[in-house]
Amino acid sequence: MPSDITVDQVFRENLALPEAERTLPWEESRDGITVVVEPKPHYAEDMTAWHLSRHAFCHYRDWKADGAKARFFDQAHKTGDEVMMTARVMVIREIEAGEWS
Repeated sequence: MPSDITVDQVFRENLALPEAERTLPWEESRDGITVVVEPKPHYAEDMTAWHLSRHAFCHYRDWKADGAKARFFDQAHKTGDEVMMTARVMVIREIEAGEWS
């Protein structure tokens, strides 16, 4: 039986959790910049804030404290948009596999 849950609902429910309990990325905007915050894996000291459209990241604690003035580190691996799209594809596949109800 197909699930009635949608990918958008999964992300909304995740966003309702306290930051430390979230398991999916979310967007935050400050000072004209949007980042995608990647939840902290068990072994990490802090979460990562990925610039939405540039290949750059900063530490989440710096983003929370300094917003657009946070020090972003350029890198070639991914943008915040790519982080979010990867997570959305993962949730869609899980919904289709019946792992969400």
